[in-house]
Amino acid sequence: MSGFVDLQVNGYYGVDFNSDDLTDEAILSACRQMRSDGLTSFLPTIITDKIDAMVRRIRRLADAAETHAEIAEIVAGIHVEGPFLSPEPGFVGAHPADCVREPSIELAEQLVEAGRGRVRLLTLAPEMHGSVEVTRWLCDRSIVVAAGHCDASIAQLRQAIDAGLSMFTHLGNGCPGQMHRHDNIVQRVLSLSDHLKISFIADGHHVPWFALGNYLKCVPEQNIVIVTDAIGAAGLGPGFYRLAGQMVEVDQHLAAWAEGHQHFAGCATTMPQMAEMLASRLGIDAERIDRWTRINPMQVLEGA
Repeated sequence: MSGFVDLQVNGYYGVDFNSDDLTDEAILSACRQMRSDGLTSFLPTIITDKIDAMVRRIRRLADAAETHAEIAEIVAGIHVEGPFLSPEPGFVGAHPADCVREPSIELAEQLVEAGRGRVRLLTLAPEMHGSVEVTRWLCDRSIVVAAGHCDASIAQLRQAIDAGLSMFTHLGNGCPGQMHRHDNIVQRVLSLSDHLKISFIADGHHVPWFALGNYLKCVPEQNIVIVTDAIGAAGLGPGFYRLAGQMVEVDQHLAAWAEGHQHFAGCATTMPQMAEMLASRLGIDAERIDRWTRINPMQVLEGA
């Protein structure tokens, strides 16, 4: 059996994939550590910033994969999370709201071209003007489109699904702590879980275990994907770490806090740790863990 497949990795073991100082040696170091932790493949994730900065960082990862076979072997592509997200407080999460942009094919093309065929997944907010056209454009190029950091209505989610949307990024996060008790983005997405692969961060912080257990019962087995949303702190423990232009504090419980401790900024928990906790905290059997951490995310990459 092959190892874990992680669709959302911002950094790992002291390496920040969103750093402008990122080197081939740092990428190699992170890849080797992930392989030693049981990963077969992953998507380094570039988060919202100014477009030229995102383009530069995507190009940096593509260059490294083209130069080093060892990197290309484990880097299955690139996940672009933003900049077409909701700018609203809470929904924007740790992404800089001043860098959020309305979706446009012109901007999407810049991001995709920078990856030279390696952009495999892009997360956007379906309620943003232009998102339907961009979703169709991306899907026509065999790029998986996920919703996330959004407050899309049921109608907008359905319209996006008709345009090719096939996934939702880290449900239960990228939204305010306080929302309508019934009509909220979590409930809307769960109601459409027959049509979407849905990823969850299983660290016990982003979604409390009791809530995650409830969510997992609502989603078909074949549509559950576990992601780490890892940052450079993953594998290292408590301390202060960089994520793009911000400082993240990881506490003794491995919760990764943005400045001000108002919301999380990525995750410091590794995939092996998540697999162990899914078993010990929720009683998930090995077969389902394998499906959620390997088979289903691989199907996303294969366009299944």
